[in-house]
Amino acid sequence: MDAALVVGVPASGLPAEEAAFEGRLPVEWEMLNQPVGSIEDAFTATIGPNLGEINWASLAWPDVPEAELHGESEHAEVTLLFNTRTRELDEPADDHTVLVHVRRVNIDGRQRREPYAHWLAAQVGLTVIGPAQRC
Repeated sequence: MDAALVVGVPASGLPAEEAAFEGRLPVEWEMLNQPVGSIEDAFTATIGPNLGEINWASLAWPDVPEAELHGESEHAEVTLLFNTRTRELDEPADDHTVLVHVRRVNIDGRQRREPYAHWLAAQVGLTVIGPAQRC
């Protein structure tokens, strides 16, 4: 297969030889409006040990009155990083990282921990394990 003709080819039909991609990497691909759960397994299999990311944008965090959280959509994203720790893909890792994008909260001039990140992690039985990253 001619590497110049890979547009529109299913991942399983891409060339296996690394040389076919020389000068064509990194690849950026955008798929809009895909439901959660529809591409993750195929992407994970395709990416293998390479670096990559899936980003879900245009989300909305819900109102959580009992936690004094007000709905948020401006800073509501989730990014799944494959084999890296940063969105710049410059810190390789042997596992994956989930970034939850939330607004920082300032109360009385002091920055507080990102309450939505902690609340969201708790909803799936997890906790925030890393420090906040500034974008």
